[in-house]
Amino acid sequence: MNWWESILLGLIQGLTEFLPVSSSGHLVLGQHLLGLQSTEGDVLFEVLLHFGTIMSVLWVYRNRIWTLTRGFLSKLVYVSDWGASYTEDSQFRLGVMILITVIPTLIVYALWGSLIESAFSSPRLAAGMLLVTGTLLMLTRLRKSPSGDLTAPKSFLIGLAQAAAMIPGISRSGATICTAIYQDVEPTKAADFSFLILLPVVLGATIVKTGEALSGLREVEWGLLLLGTLVAFVSGIFAIKIVLEAVRRGQLMYFAAYCFLAGGIGLYLL
Repeated sequence: MNWWESILLGLIQGLTEFLPVSSSGHLVLGQHLLGLQSTEGDVLFEVLLHFGTIMSVLWVYRNRIWTLTRGFLSKLVYVSDWGASYTEDSQFRLGVMILITVIPTLIVYALWGSLIESAFSSPRLAAGMLLVTGTLLMLTRLRKSPSGDLTAPKSFLIGLAQAAAMIPGISRSGATICTAIYQDVEPTKAADFSFLILLPVVLGATIVKTGEALSGLREVEWGLLLLGTLVAFVSGIFAIKIVLEAVRRGQLMYFAAYCFLAGGIGLYLL
C-alpha cells in the first residue's frame, strides 16, 4: 500500500462509516479494486481507520458525551436507585439504552464471528448487501413523520440492526437509523443515537483487534497507517454533519439510490 491508497481508503472509511452506504462494503470493494491482498498489516490498518471514525464521534459530540458519561457514572454507583434513576434521569436512561444495543452485537459475534469475518473476503457479497441497505433506506418512506422517543425495547431492536450490519455491505448507520425510524423515533434523535452507540462496540473491537494484530506483526509502516487514520477522522466529521442534515430534511432516499447504483455496478463487474 502506498500513500495515495492510504488516503483513499481513509477517505472511504471516514465518509461511509457515517453516510448510510456501508463502510465495510466499500472497504471490501475498494481493496478488491485496488488489488490489495489481505495481510496482518491490513487488519491493523482497518482497526486504526475505525479508531479514526471513533475520534470523529468524540469530537462532534464531545460536550454531549462528557455530560452523558458524567451523569451515567454518577448514578451507576447507587445500585439500589437504578430503577428510579432510569425513570427520572435522562442521561442515565440514555446510557442504559446504549448498553442495551451492545448485547445483540456481542451475542451475534460470539455465535457467528468467524463466519462474519470470512464474509469480508467476498466483494460480490458486499455488493449484494448494498442493495439490502438501499432497500432499508427506501422503506423509511413508509413511516410518515416519526416523532416518538427511544425506549429500552426499541434500543434492543436497534442493537439487532447494528449486529446485522457486521455483514459487509449492510450500513451500520443506515440499519440503525432506519430501525429507529421504523419504530417512530424522531429522525434526528435516531441519527444521534446511531452515532453514540458506535462508541462502545468499535472501541471494544479496536482494543481487541489491535492487540491481536500487533502480537504477530513484525514490521509496520506507521506513517501510512496514521495518515489513513487522520483522513478517516477528518472525513468522518464531515460525514456526520452531512447525515444529520440529510436526516433532518428527510433526504435518505438519495443514499438509497446510491446504494442501488453501487451495488448493481458491483454485481455486474465482479
